Amino acid sequence: MSALLTHRVEGDGPPVVLLNGGMMTIAAWHEVATSLVERFQVIRCDFRGQLLSPEKTSHGEPTTRLADHAADVVALLDHLDIDQAHVIGASFGGMIGVCLAADWPRRVTSLQAVTVGLRASERFDRSTRRVIEALDNDARGTVYDLVAEEVFSESYRRDHADVLASRRAATMALPDTWYGGLRRILETVLGFDLSAEAERVEAPSSVVVANLDEVMPPASSHQLATLLHAEVVEHPSAGHGLVMEDPRWLVETCLPFLERLTLERLGAS
Repeated sequence: MSALLTHRVEGDGPPVVLLNGGMMTIAAWHEVATSLVERFQVIRCDFRGQLLSPEKTSHGEPTTRLADHAADVVALLDHLDIDQAHVIGASFGGMIGVCLAADWPRRVTSLQAVTVGLRASERFDRSTRRVIEALDNDARGTVYDLVAEEVFSESYRRDHADVLASRRAATMALPDTWYGGLRRILETVLGFDLSAEAERVEAPSSVVVANLDEVMPPASSHQLATLLHAEVVEHPSAGHGLVMEDPRWLVETCLPFLERLTLERLGAS
């Protein structure tokens, strides 16, 4: 039995699981969760290697595959006595959401993959290796700067320079274990390819695309949507960090999808 992921559960109603991007934590979903919790039971968690969850399983091993992270989510649902849930995953969390829906189809009511591509591009792997190199050199400021430049749109970086400076300082103060966990997460996504998993997903799906995404190019997100037979919604001006750049828009996009499926399930019961 794996050590349980640190989690937070709020609200009542159909369950919705929010899955973090690689450098996100439970707190990063605050604005989205606050809006969803009025109508849904919202479950947030930190993956292994993120801030609050135990880094290793109860067997003393780190989690190094997307499928293993998905299994951790299933264990959390079992602990919470939740048979099936809607899944909204951003970036790394969206990859895990695809694996979860493919490997445990009865546990996923629907899937919304936010800023997720079908497979790693050469640029993605090159950028990821640059961050890993900075981690190996303990260049914490460089780690944040490299990630921020790729993740956030130019306009967001310009208009929220003070916010990013504050986050940079907070990130540099995080413990060594977090940086080690981040390195393992980055190694996990090097060369990722979700083609086989996406072809097995049966859950109703939506792919949310950020049109200025430089980490997961929109063309790759559209390829993922094709294999998922998913709806596609596009944000015209956000970068990869859509969850933080425009959480209100994300709620307005995700909520109608969730509500429509909830009504369809009620009508079918």
